[in-house]
Amino acid sequence: MNSKPFARRPGARPSSGHAAPSSSSSRSDQARRPPPRALPALPTGSLSESLLVASDGLAAVLKGYALNDGLLGLWRAYPELTAASRGAVQDLLYSTLRDHGRGSSILQTLLSKPLEEPRIEALLLIALHRLETRPETAHTVVDQAVEAAAHLAEGRLKALVNGVLRNALRQWPALIAGLADKPEAHWRHPAWWIEKVQHQHPEHWQALLAGNNTHPPMSLRINPRRSSLTDYRRELEAADISCVELGPLALRLNTPRPVAALPGFAEGRVSVQDWGAQQAATLLDLQDGQRVLDACAAPGGKTAHLLELADIQLLAIELEESRCQRVRDNLSRLGLTAELQTADCSHTRDWWDGQAFDRILADVPCSASGVARRHPDIKWLRRAEDVAGFATVQAEILDALWLVLAPGGKMLYLTCSVFAEENGQQVARFAARHANCRRAAFADGTTEKQWLPDAQHDGFYFALLEKTL
Repeated sequence: MNSKPFARRPGARPSSGHAAPSSSSSRSDQARRPPPRALPALPTGSLSESLLVASDGLAAVLKGYALNDGLLGLWRAYPELTAASRGAVQDLLYSTLRDHGRGSSILQTLLSKPLEEPRIEALLLIALHRLETRPETAHTVVDQAVEAAAHLAEGRLKALVNGVLRNALRQWPALIAGLADKPEAHWRHPAWWIEKVQHQHPEHWQALLAGNNTHPPMSLRINPRRSSLTDYRRELEAADISCVELGPLALRLNTPRPVAALPGFAEGRVSVQDWGAQQAATLLDLQDGQRVLDACAAPGGKTAHLLELADIQLLAIELEESRCQRVRDNLSRLGLTAELQTADCSHTRDWWDGQAFDRILADVPCSASGVARRHPDIKWLRRAEDVAGFATVQAEILDALWLVLAPGGKMLYLTCSVFAEENGQQVARFAARHANCRRAAFADGTTEKQWLPDAQHDGFYFALLEKTL
């Protein structure tokens, strides 16, 4: 069985237009996919089947492979999985990773020595999470996990899985009580992450960490060129989908739904985009006729939003052709057009034609600490030193893009991070380096915005930089 179904990207953010500060990833490694392999004779759609496949996915994450892109490799590895089974596997992976600090602490208590088989360790972590979140199904979980273990490690550790899980059931109250004085288990984040937000967000750190462990909201952006808020709300009501209004063109669903269930999605009347991410296009201060650069464009949500709001000449840049294609697909669905180039946005000599831009959207690579609930593997793949690595890349991008911004033009600096090194400190350093940089005020008079994850939106940082004459 292939042990590397995922692309290894320990320093990469889920969505960026620039190479991530990682020393262990490569294009060839990212492109590799495992060959299809047959599942053992487990009942289709059974919990044992889901546990077996999910253990493959979690073992890869624990080795340092990114979950978001790697799920594609998992589906290729198990092509016979039904859509329902894929959903069950994905739910097991995401929920277990959100609570990973808790599960790993419990497992360490139950084991006398570390396990040498990664997929057995992953199976136990998933099963323990299931035992805690669905205690009414405890005996079924144990039986199905043991059945899955019979097909791992040549069945040698089936008895071990059975013993650990049944021991957990006997000791459960004591196991949970033992987590109280373990910050990583209680807050379900690495110690360095906890300490950083305690220091940088002293008034909100507890809510911030707790929010990262919740399911994210599902927000929609109405395409004003094809619908309106009033008309689309009627479509949702007709489909028995309830929502709340967030803004003139934005709604949040009370209960997330599959994209295929959204009226008019395929026809381009609506897009799925977090309410925080929707702020970028409005904060950029667009005007018709402007020449605009989206420097880190994939997957294309913000690119499309810019084109929906104004008649502009837009160039969108992405580092990899596969990610550029995602932007094209999004624009095509929405009936929008832009010039796209596959390039490193900081290497301006490779793509710039010498004509300056009136507006630049710099949605730079970052730690993605503001969207960890959407990408729960981030909490465990990131290292403290990665934040400084991203800050270095961000500075390189900003300095390069500043050269192609027209005098009097504006650049919106944007991250999905909550760490100061990537946000306020980064902007302050940039302004100090460039005498012709003025921090422009937003409509509310502020010169920067730090949105922390909450029930309405993910975590984002925004600063508008104006190039003086």
